[in-house]
Amino acid sequence: MPDENNNTNTKAVFLIGFMGSGKTTWGRKLANQTGRAFIDLDETIVSETGVAITDYFAQHGECAFRELESRILKNLPLDRPTIVSTGGGAPCYFDNMAWMNKTGITIYFYLPAKALWDRLMQTDVSTRPALNGLSGEALLAFIETKLAERDPYYRQAGHVVNQLSLKLEELVKLAN
Repeated sequence: MPDENNNTNTKAVFLIGFMGSGKTTWGRKLANQTGRAFIDLDETIVSETGVAITDYFAQHGECAFRELESRILKNLPLDRPTIVSTGGGAPCYFDNMAWMNKTGITIYFYLPAKALWDRLMQTDVSTRPALNGLSGEALLAFIETKLAERDPYYRQAGHVVNQLSLKLEELVKLAN
């Protein structure tokens, strides 16, 4: 009889949400708890290109990055049960969200703009191309605007969780 923590679903699980919402942190925990592989889409892009995302943006622009991101997303090795942490913008371009919904289970890590701002203020925002040069109220205004633009895409996820009250047990259930 399988342990309740073992995954019974072989579909990929795609974690989506705004930057700073905890996709990678929770994705690693979920992968460890369920015995699934873990892929961070941004790390995969850096590994495949040999270029930091901020540098790729600067050299090629956002359109080229989004095309690359979509191509790499759709070519991830999903031949075994896998947890995928996507970049914050990945669900919002091309048919990425529809593809993820068709290919696996999608979970949106919702956080209000102020909570995202609090988290992002504690990080090096220069590593995030969209936030470079922003801080304080300008950063909060940017997050509010960008979150409002992206929310309709994020809300297409099969599951929406409030990341402020999320428990690992709840995440495991949604992934199975």
